[in-house]
Amino acid sequence: MQNSHPIGVFDSGVGGLTVARAIKDILPYESLYYIGDTANLPYGNKSTKQIQDYVKKIADVLLQQGCKVIVIACSTATAAAAEILQDHVGNDLPVINVIDPIIGYLKQYYPGKTLGLIATQYTVEAATYNRKLEESKANIHLRCLATPLLVPMIEADTYQPHILETYLSDPILRDIQGLILGCTHYWLIKKQILDYFNNKLEILNGAELLALQLKQLLIDKKMNSLATSSSQDYFATTHLDAGFQAVTERLFQQKVYPVTL
Repeated sequence: MQNSHPIGVFDSGVGGLTVARAIKDILPYESLYYIGDTANLPYGNKSTKQIQDYVKKIADVLLQQGCKVIVIACSTATAAAAEILQDHVGNDLPVINVIDPIIGYLKQYYPGKTLGLIATQYTVEAATYNRKLEESKANIHLRCLATPLLVPMIEADTYQPHILETYLSDPILRDIQGLILGCTHYWLIKKQILDYFNNKLEILNGAELLALQLKQLLIDKKMNSLATSSSQDYFATTHLDAGFQAVTERLFQQKVYPVTL
């Protein structure tokens, strides 16, 4: 595997673009190959087997592109398929996900706190955040709320206040001391979430933490790019649509190309 090979990043759609943006901000000379599986979104209402099948097919494309690391930029895919994906690609290829980096951060900085989590139906029911917090012995009380209508809204690149406000006003989120965005899509409406809470609640997201973990991993394994100029990125989707293109252009000023799994 060459240092110049790309980092593979994938999500069900536009949400993982926020992770890709964080990676580029911290690792500007690394090349990215991004896949948004918009043909199969949302992942949140799919079965474990369906999600695992999608993830393995995406990984096969990323392997064909020579990716040196695979980043699961999707909490739902992490919950359903992180372990089987590592087995699928083999132990020589690093796989990192968007959930693990935030767990250590929460344990260190939020002991004894009550935090809210909004995420897809699958992520909430899988209780992956709860399990990982318990395994890390983090003394955190987590209140989880499934918010299934947010991903379709964000994918359409249209903000509908009543949908978000209905979720955020749920009693389960009352008196929380921080809110975890348990779906990478939600970072795209961070401002609206902050506005709802009058900017008085800390919004927690693992994108930057993941990018920092990735940087250290590349250094440790001597896989970091040796380039000193702009890298070449590629953005692909399994179903071309205006919303995905608009967000990609807004974050990266790049075109989107079709890909078949």
